[in-house]
Amino acid sequence: MNKQNFRIEPISGSLGAELLGVDLAAGVSDEMIEDIQKAQQEHLVVFFRDQDITPAQHLELAERLGEVLEYPMVKGLEDYPQIAPVLKLPEEKKNFGGIWHTDTAYLPKPPKATMLVARELPPYGGDTLFANMYQAYETLSDGLKAVLDTLRAINSSAKADASATREDRLKTSGTAAASEEISASHPVVRTHPETGRKALYVNSGHTIHFDGMTVEESAPLLSYLFAHQIRPEFTCRFRWQPGSIAFWDNRAAQHNPINDYHGFRRLMHRITLAGDTPQ
Repeated sequence: MNKQNFRIEPISGSLGAELLGVDLAAGVSDEMIEDIQKAQQEHLVVFFRDQDITPAQHLELAERLGEVLEYPMVKGLEDYPQIAPVLKLPEEKKNFGGIWHTDTAYLPKPPKATMLVARELPPYGGDTLFANMYQAYETLSDGLKAVLDTLRAINSSAKADASATREDRLKTSGTAAASEEISASHPVVRTHPETGRKALYVNSGHTIHFDGMTVEESAPLLSYLFAHQIRPEFTCRFRWQPGSIAFWDNRAAQHNPINDYHGFRRLMHRITLAGDTPQ
């Protein structure tokens, strides 16, 4: 494998960095795999430009970064079931996952990371926003931190906010599990297993109420947290180009694909990597 050196260019003051000077198709050394993981740990989401990788290379790279999971809601590619197509057709008005969220937070062990490869893009629009959940937690008052540190929340695959964004895809490529509700209780504040930092771990796409409280009782505080955690100063915005790849930490970052390209086709290939039980 070729020895490659890349440079890191942050894209915002909060999170996100481009890793420049990398050719993933040329082969990646074990040292570079470690460097990519370290960069993601520091910046939460890292981006690659001008990459020409096949689905097989995408899967091979992901397997070197962690254990690959199959997405429970939508069928994967025929030859690569671990790769989930994220598709919006020209006639569709809703984009898949078009809400602030962390991927599959309703699983008992949500994925630790996600790698998204751009395959077909609209001529404009379709950017993705990311938000730093370390900062979302650290900027809360000490009093609210003390309350949240004791709470757990129920996350559901059937929450209307997120399930509405899947309707078009489930009609054509949904799995048997797509018709079932999957839910899990997680701490509202989770400690990252690698950095030891605390991150706010609720999201508007999947979190429905605090454990032991009703939806109505939970709504005021959850609404505040949902608004707080996506403050502009906690975010970055990535403009996709042909050959772009994003690789983010699903434990400490949220994302939101912007639905502003009606009338155009957009296709991304997504792989998620297995995580642990949030603590």
